[in-house]
Parts: sequence; structure tokens; C-alpha cells
Amino acid sequence: MCDKITVSTFQLFEMFPDQESARKYLESRLWPNGVKCPFCGKQENITTRKNGFYRCNECGKDFTVRTNTIFERSHIPLHKWVYAMYLLVTSRKGVSSLQLSKEIGITQKSAWFVLHRLREACGDKLTVLSGVVEVDETYIGGKEINKHEGRKLNAGRGAVGKTAVLGMRQRGGRTVAMPVSDVNTGTLHAAVHARVDIGSMLHTDEAAAYNGLDGLFYKLEKINHGLGEYSRNGVTTNGIESVWAVLKRGLHGVYHHASKKHLARYVDEFTFRLNDGNVKIHTLDRLNSFVAATARKRLTYERLTR
Repeated sequence: MCDKITVSTFQLFEMFPDQESARKYLESRLWPNGVKCPFCGKQENITTRKNGFYRCNECGKDFTVRTNTIFERSHIPLHKWVYAMYLLVTSRKGVSSLQLSKEIGITQKSAWFVLHRLREACGDKLTVLSGVVEVDETYIGGKEINKHEGRKLNAGRGAVGKTAVLGMRQRGGRTVAMPVSDVNTGTLHAAVHARVDIGSMLHTDEAAAYNGLDGLFYKLEKINHGLGEYSRNGVTTNGIESVWAVLKRGLHGVYHHASKKHLARYVDEFTFRLNDGNVKIHTLDRLNSFVAATARKRLTYERLTR
């Protein structure tokens, strides 16, 4: 590992010049205690075969480091996958399928599939926040004025035709965000209860949907944007609102459009980069975190496109 906190593209190519070097790296990260069967979980009685193939003599199945990961049944060489992961964790606003296709020499269609597999790995349904947690919602979707006349909803302004995304950011900690079906009280309260530890202090705006969160489970402080209030004695939602700024710049500037069908994966990508892709963290540590997240998250083309 180099002394600097950042690994350059040139250094990455030196580290992973071919499929074999990338395979050994992935094996060391996904099987830190030795080769492990992805089917039965056993580590004993495993036969090493050629070209990175193994046979588990306990369950009788063959496997590689790709098995039961986002890399499964992909014909793209592993060192290209490593470079794609590197790009995703080091690009603040993300990387488009067109750019990735040119960078690693594959078709744009394949690059689009690769990026969605990588976003699938970014999903985090286990993190629970605590302490001071800022909670806010935003809306993602095309502007009515930019739509073709036949696709306009003509139903007012603001959130019309857009998808609501709820975000929660622990002060000085991690961020959790996900699309929600609506911003009604029941929906928002259920999401908060699922991802914020009891006893935490919640900071929200003046939206009525957050009423009732205080009391038995949480403490609640509100900031009233409608009155021009954005910070009061440490009460603010500026942290989570900065997340929305980064998300929207990436969606509009790099991806241009994220359909409602795939929006959750794009949101997962941006929150992963905020949590584990921080530039203050060594590039290899960020890459290692990503590799660890690739296990047990296979995404097939059929599931992606149906």
C-alpha cells in the first residue's frame, strides 16, 4: 500500500494488471480466512483446480470467487471489474455507462449492466443511526416544463410526477436514504423507526408528517424553513440537505435521468460513496469496503430489466 491516501489510476493498473492479480485480490478480501465454499460455507476439504476454480468435497459443487457475488456469470475480466469499482468510489458524482464503456473497452450496454450490478452492492439495509439524526425528504424526477406535451401531468407544481426520497444523516456519522411511496405520517414514521435507534434526537423541518415522533421513542426539534430559519442553537437539517445537493448534481450532470424503477440503486450508490467513499479514507480502504459488499448480492439481467 502506498503512503499517500490516494491511489492513482496508474498505480491501480500496476497493482492489478491482469485477471490473475485481480482474482487473488478478490479472494483475499472475500475469503480472508482461506477459501470458503459459497454454497455450504465449509472451508475444509476443498480441492484447488485450475484457473481459480475450486471444488467443495463436502457438497460436491464447483465454484470461483465470482460465485454468489455481483460478478457471477460475467465474462468481463476481473481486473476490469476492479477498475470499475475504483471509478465508482473515487468519482464524486458517479460515472456514466458511456464513460465506463470507453475506460474498460466494453459496450455501453454491458457497462450499463456492470454499473447496476455495482449499485446493487451499494445497498445497505442494516445501518442503524443514533445520536443527533437529521431527517428530510426530497423529490427526484423530470421537470414538467422539460417534458413532451403528451407526457405532462398538468397537475400543479412541486412534487407532481416525481418520486419522494427520504434521507437520514447521523451528525458526524453515516447517511441512510431510500425512495418512499409517499411522505405521509405513517410512511415516514415507519422508516425512521426502522433506521434510527430509540432515544436519538431528531432534527427535521416543519413538515406536519414528522409530528408525533417525539415522546416515548425520540426527542424532536424542528427548524422552520418557511420562516427563513435554517439553524438555531445547533438544530439544523443542513447536513442531509447537502446530501440532496450532491445526489441531484450527480443525477442531472452525469446520469441525466434515473427512472423510478432504478432510482433506489442510484440513491444507494450516492449514499455508499458518502459513507464508505469519503476522500479522507484511503482509496484501497474504500475499494476494500466495496469488495466486501459484493458478496451475496447477485443481480441478473432478467431481474434488472423486467
